[in-house]
Amino acid sequence: MTRRATIRTAHAEPETIAAALAPDNTDEMATRVEPAGDDTAATDAGDRVVVTTIERDATSGLQATVDDTLVNLAVADQVASLAHDEPDTRPASGAETSTEAASTADQPTTDTNDTL
Repeated sequence: MTRRATIRTAHAEPETIAAALAPDNTDEMATRVEPAGDDTAATDAGDRVVVTTIERDATSGLQATVDDTLVNLAVADQVASLAHDEPDTRPASGAETSTEAASTADQPTTDTNDTL
């Protein structure tokens, strides 16, 4: 007898979370983004939820996979949240980087070691 669990979770960036979980999907599980519909897990972020469906032959295997998935969801959500809140410190396209601004390669060298 096959056991099945469906996990529906709301996230600010559901596509990012689903993509983060995808490498962990096995033949017995699938993660996708769906419209929330009447689901109470919906958020203001487009009313989409991450849905993971897991099927296992044994209850213990199902429980272990659900537990792993919940941990992975929490970590992915935390990382996405931190990445979203982190300011972008990269230079704008075409702007000088600090290395380019400090470059003196095109200036003549000056010998400051006077020898008499």
